[in-house]
Amino acid sequence: MRSWASRADTRVIDEPFYAHYLKETDYDHPGADEIIAAYETDWRRVIDRLLNSDNGKAIYYQKHMTQHMLEHVDRSWLSQISNCFLIRDPRRMLLSFAKVIPEPRLDQTGLPQQVELFNFVRGATGQVPPVIAARDVLRDPAGTLRRLCAALEVAFDRAMLRWRPGVHASDGIWAKHWYASVEASTSFAPYQEDDTPVPENMRALLRECQELYAQMAPYRLRQED
Repeated sequence: MRSWASRADTRVIDEPFYAHYLKETDYDHPGADEIIAAYETDWRRVIDRLLNSDNGKAIYYQKHMTQHMLEHVDRSWLSQISNCFLIRDPRRMLLSFAKVIPEPRLDQTGLPQQVELFNFVRGATGQVPPVIAARDVLRDPAGTLRRLCAALEVAFDRAMLRWRPGVHASDGIWAKHWYASVEASTSFAPYQEDDTPVPENMRALLRECQELYAQMAPYRLRQED
């Protein structure tokens, strides 16, 4: 999101289905009541705004968390936009997620929904949507973003490689609970190997996540692409 927001031709929106997700699931996320009170909770209105917002920019980048797309939310609108998917090593994802949501459930990770949405978009469009891996972004930000932009048929902009630190106007009000490292950043951090194991109580969940991750990993954009 920081990368796309750095483009002069792009407007971004941060997790527009989050308030609906929290209202429907009643999950105990930090600041849940504040989020529900501040944002649209009707998924139909959210979709309408995502498709019909006159934002004055050539690109409207929408950052979504796939777990926010609950089963009853209509998927057909996805065929009207360009979709791309970011995947992350499940072990590292779980270790990060558990810092805020201890002992997450599989559906809370978003991985089952990510695979489902990926397959829906493939079926609806007849094309494989671009997939990028977090580690590839960190190892080669410019190269990975060039490939992503090419797949989305937009010009790469080197402004995507740097941004100012701190809170951004496009951040959701949940930033204070989740975005500490993002707010401290000014660019993509160098990739660092990390073999920290997940706790014993999360190992079964990790295996489930790895199986889902493996369904999308073969499609990630690589240098030869």
